[in-house]
Parts: sequence; structure tokens; C-alpha cells
Amino acid sequence: MLPQLYRHAWMDEEIEAFRVQARRYIEREMVPHLDGWRRQGFIPREVWRAFGELGFLMPELAEAYGGAGANLAYQLVVQDELARAEVPANSAVHTIAAHYIVDYGTEEQKQRWLPRLASGELLAGIALTEPGCGSDLKALRTKAGKDGEHYVIDGAKTFITNGYTANLLVVAVRTGGPGGSGVSLLVLETEDLPGFRVGRRLEKLGQHASDTAELFFDGVRVSADRLLGEQEGQGFRQLMSQLPFERLMLAVPAAAVIELAVALTVEYTQGRKAFGQSVFDFQNTRFKLAECATLAHVVRSFVNDCIQRLLDGTLDDEAAYMAKWWCTEQQGKVTDECLQLFGGYGYMAEYPIARLYADARIQRIYGGTTEIMKDLIARRLGA
Repeated sequence: MLPQLYRHAWMDEEIEAFRVQARRYIEREMVPHLDGWRRQGFIPREVWRAFGELGFLMPELAEAYGGAGANLAYQLVVQDELARAEVPANSAVHTIAAHYIVDYGTEEQKQRWLPRLASGELLAGIALTEPGCGSDLKALRTKAGKDGEHYVIDGAKTFITNGYTANLLVVAVRTGGPGGSGVSLLVLETEDLPGFRVGRRLEKLGQHASDTAELFFDGVRVSADRLLGEQEGQGFRQLMSQLPFERLMLAVPAAAVIELAVALTVEYTQGRKAFGQSVFDFQNTRFKLAECATLAHVVRSFVNDCIQRLLDGTLDDEAAYMAKWWCTEQQGKVTDECLQLFGGYGYMAEYPIARLYADARIQRIYGGTTEIMKDLIARRLGA
């Protein structure tokens, strides 16, 4: 049984009721299908359509755009519950992509895309990473040349979450000279788009139910009104502006997985016998679990504080960077410690702890590696 979450000040009764609804739906409609989704390597797009129709996909959008006008805590609660059920972060990527449109789209763009993103008619991905530039977005090579009232896109992307299932992409392209000032974002509906091709679905260490793909753009021609906003060269600034919220979209699942790992390990060690007693009764087991439970508590407290500051408008970039790198590092540490207490069974994929361990590894890489987060924090320290 999972531990009862401490109710922080931001989690009022309405948010708690929403959490319960989301948990029940996820457990009833998604969890039974997870094994099949892992085997096939993706979650079908229509799953998110049903999720959106019930208001779980984008509750924070304004009612005019198909949301409920809720605060961002509602979205973070959904991500918490998905992670707790071992559902990968596909909807988090969808949400981040939608927020670029919320913050920088023209009114016509918002009306065109946001209601369909809220309902799940459109599933979004973010096409940033390229084979040659990794995290260095200023070095990206995918080009979008202007040809009258159109852009013509040529290039390739890799490691794109939702790359196989998405039918809307926010694509980082080079519309100008070198560096960040030459980067723009284009929003593409990819269904039957000439010149656009999805390459391989990439095989990963973990997150097997989440599709990750290569994307290719070969003379893709789109209307100039697909430029996000009204001016070229704003893409790098647009991408950087969402960082506090994006980092919490990774720190919150880290807290949920840590708590889940501890609960699963307590249950297993209490039932597993060795040398005439339960594994839980060994002092080493109890000490290790006490350490993991303490980390779970500290991580959750840190995350709750960051959520409160996000809602108050006082969450600074550095605190979000700290939450991202430190919480995900603790996720890796705790899942490793807990897997060890399962012994050989912990290495078997049929046991949830094995999946939690494998799925956790990417948390320290995507959304900005631990090393990049530390470097960004250090820059402010030296300023």
C-alpha cells in the first residue's frame, strides 16, 4: 500500500478530489494495458483522446481554449499519478509543447491548436535534439528557408518523445544566422505532410511504453503562419522561458517513483523469508529502507515547496534546476538501493522495481542533464 501523501498548503480539497479522480481513471483504464504498450513500444494516440475528454490532459488551459482554467498544480498532480502508475511521460511532453503555444502563439494559433490539444485530438511532440548537437540548441542545423509565404524545412531530429505517435510537432529550426538568435519554432501538423517522415522507433533501456523516434524533414513546405509567434529568431528565448515549469514536470514524477519504490520494497521484504526471518527484519534492510524513506520525505518536501512557489510566481530558475537534478539523482539512488533488497528477483523485468530502475535512468539525461543543471546553477553563483 502506498503511503498517504502529506497534504501541503497548495493541495486543497478540490485538487485532492481531482487527484482521486485521475488515480481511479489511470488505474482502471490505463494500467491494465501497460504490459501490451511496453511490448509494442508506444501508447496509442487514442488513449490520450479519452484522457483529454475527461479533462485530465490540459486542465490548466483557459476555458476559451478547452481547458478548465485550473492552476498548474492540477497538471502536476496528473503527472504525479501517471508516474505512480508507471505510465511514462508522454503527456508531459505534450503539455510542454502546448505551453509554448499558450505563451507565444498568436490568438489565431491558440484558437487553431489549443482546443484540439486539450481534447487529445492532437498529440504533441517537441522536435529539438539533432544527431550532431545534443543539448546545444544554438548549434542546431535543421533549416527553414523562406520561400514567399512558406517555409521549406530540411534536416533531421532524433530522440524525439512522441515522435512516432504525435500528429503535431513544435520544431526548432534555423531561420537565420548562427547561434541562438537564428533559431525559430515552427508548429507542424504532420498528418499526411509531404516530405515529413518518421524514421526508426528507437529501442531504449527503459520507458518501453513511450515511443522515441527519429524524424526527417526533406523539403517540407508549410505556410508561414506556422511560425510560433509573429517574429523569427525568438525560438531560443521561447524554449528557455518555460524552464521552471518544465523542470518540475520531471521532479514531480521523481518524487512519486521514489515513494512507490519504497512502498514496493517494504511490502516485498516483509513477505520474503531468509534464514528463518523476513528480509525486512535484518538490520541492514531496515537501515537501508529508513534511508530511502527519509530521501522520499525530503524530495517530496522540496517538490511541494517548488510547486507552491510556482503557483505564487516566485519560483526562480535556479531552484527549478536544483529540483530537476537533485530529485532525479535521488530517484536513481533509491531505485537502485531498493532493487538490491529484492535480490535476484529485482533483476527480473516482471517485477515493478526492475522497471522503475530502468525507467529512472533517463531522468538524469533528458530535460537537461544533471551536469548542465549544475553548470547553470554555478553560473549564477559566480555572477
